Amino acid sequence: MNVIWNIKPFKALSTSELYSVLQLRAEVFIVEQNCVYQDIDGKDVKAFHLMGEYDGKIVAYARLFKSGDYFENASIGRVVIDANYRDKKWGHEMMQQAIKGIETHFGETKITISAQLYLQKFYESHGFVQTSEMYLEDDIPHIQMKRNN
Repeated sequence: MNVIWNIKPFKALSTSELYSVLQLRAEVFIVEQNCVYQDIDGKDVKAFHLMGEYDGKIVAYARLFKSGDYFENASIGRVVIDANYRDKKWGHEMMQQAIKGIETHFGETKITISAQLYLQKFYESHGFVQTSEMYLEDDIPHIQMKRNN
C-alpha cells in the first residue's frame, strides 16, 4: 500500500488533478471542519502542489511556497489527508516529501507554517517549533511554527 508522490507547479496540473485537489480541500477544510472561508485564495498559481495518489485517487495534498510567496521563509500549507485514509499515517510521509520538495525545488531549508493548534505535536515531530502565541484563523486556533534545518 504505497502512495505515489508528485510535485508540480500550478501550470503543470491537469484539469482532473486540480479538480481532485480542490474537492479534497473543500471536503476537509470547509465541510468536515465546518468552516466557511475562501479556499481558492489566488495563491495556488504561485505554489508547487504535492499530491499523494493511492489507487488512482488523490488522497493527500499540500502546497509548497518559496520564500516571499506566502511567508518570509518557504512554507507548506493546505496540508490535508482524505478522512478515509488517515489511519494509514501518510501525513508523516507527506511532510517528509514536502520538506524534501522545498529543498529540491527552491533550495531552501527554513520553513514557516501556520499550523492548526491541535497538530502541534505532529509538526514538532518533523522539526518545527512554535514561534507565536495562539491566534484564530477562520475561527480555528492556529500557531506559527518554523523549521530552520
